[in-house]
Amino acid sequence: MLLEQKMSQFALLGAGWVLWLMVILSVMCLGLALERGLYFVLNRSPAAAFEAALGSFLSAGNRAALDGALKDMKGLEARVIRAGLAVAKDGKLEGVEAAMAGTLQFERAGLERGVLIVGTVASNVPFVGLFGTVLGIIKAFHDLSLSTGAAAGDNAGAVMSGISEALVSTAMGLAVAIPAVVLYNLLQSQIKGICSRCESMGFLVLARLQSERGGAA
Repeated sequence: MLLEQKMSQFALLGAGWVLWLMVILSVMCLGLALERGLYFVLNRSPAAAFEAALGSFLSAGNRAALDGALKDMKGLEARVIRAGLAVAKDGKLEGVEAAMAGTLQFERAGLERGVLIVGTVASNVPFVGLFGTVLGIIKAFHDLSLSTGAAAGDNAGAVMSGISEALVSTAMGLAVAIPAVVLYNLLQSQIKGICSRCESMGFLVLARLQSERGGAA
């Protein structure tokens, strides 16, 4: 009985607090979008300079020149390639691929930071909105049961007003979920593209290093 009373009291709180919760979630997703965008910009290697340095290495095979060009270059791609070159300095190529793969895995953890939160909001906030709608409808009918001596039309109007307010919660849930889904897909696409590009460039560098060793042999 005590549990039922507590649950009833909770249900009669209505949808107001649920709306505020979704506002907080939407602000959080917006903040993550801005933070992720800034992170991608700050961790992006300059495309023209990076491709020029890599193309020069693939054609001439000058490992020192590539390492020097990447030394002062910012960006995830440059850090991954430099990790492989650092191992190749010893003349042993067995650990080059592992060094680049390990660095990429470490960098990927930074790329994916906050993405799980966006995905969770995108998949669950519609249910939060529906929950708020249910609470709002419960409160509307509870208020109707307490109204006495009022005309039937007034009672119906009070119920309709309460239900319309409750439905705002569902609309709010969808309004938050749709941009969150778009943001999640964009982040996933960006991360996948960066990692694929790093992997392909790493394989090209490894192939060039192996061809050098084969020629030397």
